[in-house]
Amino acid sequence: MLRRARQALVLAGLTLLATAPAALASDGQGWYGESNDKVITNAMYLTIIFFALVVTLFSIIQWRLDKRKHARIAAKKRREASADWRGGW
Repeated sequence: MLRRARQALVLAGLTLLATAPAALASDGQGWYGESNDKVITNAMYLTIIFFALVVTLFSIIQWRLDKRKHARIAAKKRREASADWRGGW
């Protein structure tokens, strides 16, 4: 019962997504307004900027995670080299 309802909901959603562009872009009008060369060019510039920012952000996050990893490895090596942490009598 639940599986059939889920399938029907997915099918209805996909149908709406497939037919929405034709309904929303009639006569050159979209959500934003009339689609002309300037609107498309600005949208593509924003797309380029967005992906450049995403790549930069993810690179900074990766750099910080690598920095933490290397600091953790160095701390472990220092602990292993120290006589105070070896234990024993």
